Amino acid sequence: MVDVAPHEFEPSAGQVVTVFRSRLNPERLDAYAELAIEIDALASRQPGFVDRKTFTADDGERVTVVTFADQASHDAWRAHARHREAQSRGRAELYDSYLIQVGTCDRAHSFTR
Repeated sequence: MVDVAPHEFEPSAGQVVTVFRSRLNPERLDAYAELAIEIDALASRQPGFVDRKTFTADDGERVTVVTFADQASHDAWRAHARHREAQSRGRAELYDSYLIQVGTCDRAHSFTR
């Protein structure tokens, strides 16, 4: 049995969820780690930031799920100058591949024992 922590936030309709699937450049892992710490801290301080979780699959693919309270806060983060710089660096040297999917939550439910 796996011990699962309760959700740290209450999901709700209208939240914007980004699913970021990626494979890192194995030669740039240290550079990625440094940048990820900075960008994660910056994102978590943005108005409307709700939550971020990253998981790594057995085959090495990483999945990060980021939730913002609404479209406006999501769009502000997407346009943030430092975030845009990090995205450019990611394409240039840190990622071998990535896929981004963004959606607005129509319905949400949660349960915690």
